[in-house]
Amino acid sequence: MRNDKQKVIVILGPTSSGKSDLAIKLARKYNGEIISADSRQIYRGMDIGTGKISKAQQKSVKHWMIDIVSPKNDYNVSKFKKDAEKIIKNILKRGKLPIICGGTGFWIKAIVDNVDFPKVKPNKELRKKLEKISTEKLFKTLQKLDPERAKNIDAKNKVRLVRAIEIAKTLGYVPKIDTKYEIRNTRYNFLQIGMDIDKDKLYENIKKRLEKRFKQPVSPKARRGGGMIREVKKLHESGLSWKKIQSFGLGYYWIPLFLQGKIDKKELFEKIYQAEKDYAKRQMTWFGKDKRIKWIKSYKKIEKEIKSFIKR
Repeated sequence: MRNDKQKVIVILGPTSSGKSDLAIKLARKYNGEIISADSRQIYRGMDIGTGKISKAQQKSVKHWMIDIVSPKNDYNVSKFKKDAEKIIKNILKRGKLPIICGGTGFWIKAIVDNVDFPKVKPNKELRKKLEKISTEKLFKTLQKLDPERAKNIDAKNKVRLVRAIEIAKTLGYVPKIDTKYEIRNTRYNFLQIGMDIDKDKLYENIKKRLEKRFKQPVSPKARRGGGMIREVKKLHESGLSWKKIQSFGLGYYWIPLFLQGKIDKKELFEKIYQAEKDYAKRQMTWFGKDKRIKWIKSYKKIEKEIKSFIKR
């Protein structure tokens, strides 16, 4: 039976699994444009630590939702959904194929399931109090308020922890992860393809990419390297506090500690490597709950799946 809904492809998976390269390859073949679903790549100046594709790759295929906001400003899943829906409509109107690519599971779910978010406005007084509390204590608070959300959140990301606690406290009850938000029918037909990669290979990819990030120039025009460390130093010099930088989690949490002399470079690498592995595990836990995702290793099989999907 033919599905007359307009079609959207989703390429998802854990960090360092090869999502971006696959999405670009598919976009070139199927006249597509890519919408990034990465909660860190939206920020300008956060390039190396977030693993953004190169400017040349961005020019080769139209990319959306990259470098759209200053890291000094807040941006959340509700804003992402609103912006992404406008972009999907625009891409389809021009006769092209929208390809959502990323590893931020909740952002992808917001689009695929047309999630209706509770209207919880920012509570400035509560946020001021929460921002003074350590990430460790915030995480423990969230575990008590919403244990299911705590299982999938980045425990080092203060921004997300504060917002999650804010929502739970405002609603006045502890909602389950699948019923926290109302899921509505969507006008689109989605094909979700997951990057099926062996765990050992994934961890090897994470390590190699991290080694590259430590050496990578901050910009193509830069005469020297400096990598992630130099990038974080530049963010701090631009006016971002160490606490604000740390709120983005992963490498952005640990590098400020190194720059303040609290850990050495060897420990820094190991801390970020472990954080990236832990993040990959959380991503797979999240994606593992969605039985609609088709986990595929072979590019030929992915291509076959997409051809069949487009014809339906």
